[in-house]
Amino acid sequence: MGVEWLSVHIEAVPKRQMARTVSHIKACGMKAGIAVNPATPVESLIDYLHIIDYVVIMGVNPGFSGQKFIEGTVEKVSVLSEMIAASETDVLIQVDGGVSTSNAKALYDAGARCLVAGSAVMSQPDPEAAVQRILAAARS
Repeated sequence: MGVEWLSVHIEAVPKRQMARTVSHIKACGMKAGIAVNPATPVESLIDYLHIIDYVVIMGVNPGFSGQKFIEGTVEKVSVLSEMIAASETDVLIQVDGGVSTSNAKALYDAGARCLVAGSAVMSQPDPEAAVQRILAAARS
C-alpha cells in the first residue's frame, strides 16, 4: 500500500501491548510513532522513546478539522524535546492540529520538526502558498 509511517495513539493501545505494537509496525518496514492527545502528559512516552521513530503531539482534540490550537501544546513539545535529548534518542516531534503561521515558529523553536496543517492550508484559495507561509513563519 505504500505506507511508510504509522502511528498509534497511546490512549488506544494498552501499555502492556505498546512495545509489541511498535515492534510489529517496524517489522512491516514502517517508521513507528506514538500519538498523544492534548490531555495526556508527554511523560507517558518515557518508556517508549528508545523504540519509536517519532511522536505526534496533538494540538487539538482529535475528531474534526478547524479547531482552535491548544496553547499548552508548545510547552508539551518543549518538555518532550528535553526528554528526547536526555534519553539520547533520535525521535522526531510532529505536531498535528491547529498548526498555522501564528504558532509555527514557537512550535519549531520548541523542537517540532514536522508540522501537520489541515484547514490552515486546505481552506485557503492557494494551498501551496499557505504551506510556504507556514514554512516561512517556522523559519523566521
